[in-house]
Amino acid sequence: MTDGSAPSGPLPTPPGSGPPERSRPGRRRAGTRRGRWLTGGGLAALAALTGLVLAVRTGAEPACAAPPALGAPIAAPALAAAPVLAAPPLGGTVHRGKATFYDSKGAGGNCSRPAAPANRLYVALGPGEYAAGAACGGFLDVTGPKGTVRVLVMDQCPECEPGHLDLSAEAFARIADPVQGVVPVSYRAVVNPLLPGPLTFRMKEGSSQWWFAVLVGDHGNPLRSVEVRQGGNWRTAARQDYNYWLIDSGAGPGPYAIRVTDAYGHRVTATGIRMAPGQVQRSTVRMYGSAAPAVSRSVPSARSVAPARSPSASASASPSARPSTPASPPSTSTDPDRAVDAAAVPSLPGLARAGCGE
Repeated sequence: MTDGSAPSGPLPTPPGSGPPERSRPGRRRAGTRRGRWLTGGGLAALAALTGLVLAVRTGAEPACAAPPALGAPIAAPALAAAPVLAAPPLGGTVHRGKATFYDSKGAGGNCSRPAAPANRLYVALGPGEYAAGAACGGFLDVTGPKGTVRVLVMDQCPECEPGHLDLSAEAFARIADPVQGVVPVSYRAVVNPLLPGPLTFRMKEGSSQWWFAVLVGDHGNPLRSVEVRQGGNWRTAARQDYNYWLIDSGAGPGPYAIRVTDAYGHRVTATGIRMAPGQVQRSTVRMYGSAAPAVSRSVPSARSVAPARSPSASASASPSARPSTPASPPSTSTDPDRAVDAAAVPSLPGLARAGCGE
């Protein structure tokens, strides 16, 4: 797996490729030669042959069902259940599952945060709910035997199925006795949680005018899209599963105007974001709330942070090794003016009909 590092120079984007088209198997067509009319002895021979076949047929092999009459309805075979699509928890819907715990050792997890939050209340989600980074930066309220705790989605738990939350040890201790190891929980997404401050932006190490990758922080709700204005047009960045937003052909030298839209349709634009790889730049624009101006200029932070891609160690009742920051196929939003709160319906696989006697 790769970590999404910048290429050494500007490279053309390779063309997409997909699985080859599979041709549907066809039936062999029966012979079409016309036979002569049977007469006399030929007809008698056919009758004898038919009787012999009927005599040797036994009940050990079930007879082939007669084909339905023309125009008769044909019962459709039962369809296999459609696969569950990856999607982050949204909308405050209550989910039920179980919780274990682990320790990231201060690292920021698969969401590429510079570090774990200061209160150390965070959670790792399984691939179905982590959704290739779409859950990063959101919050969950998790309720267990002892109470409720609010946690930041910061990491991925590769072996966790939907409903399995891997909490930080500190968060687990808020809702259950750690001796239990695994407990039943309920949880829901927090809509419009209290923001810690204005949006932050961090250009990835190796970023340049030819390769643009930015991490957006302190947005409260999960993000839906990030766009960069270049030459009067907005270019949509592709979210990577390590939570950076990428334009692999670059967006110019900057400074940049960056438009951010969250899962519930809040949209703001920050301007003056510089090409300063590895440095956190704090803007003065909030994702939502009364203090959020529509457009603001960024206020660069003086501190520089180390790369946030170290794997987080596991020390829990259900040990899990966190991948550092693998790259994945990008996913983009093509409709930035509409909040998406439901997964698309998958296409159903084709149905094969078996022929009698084949």
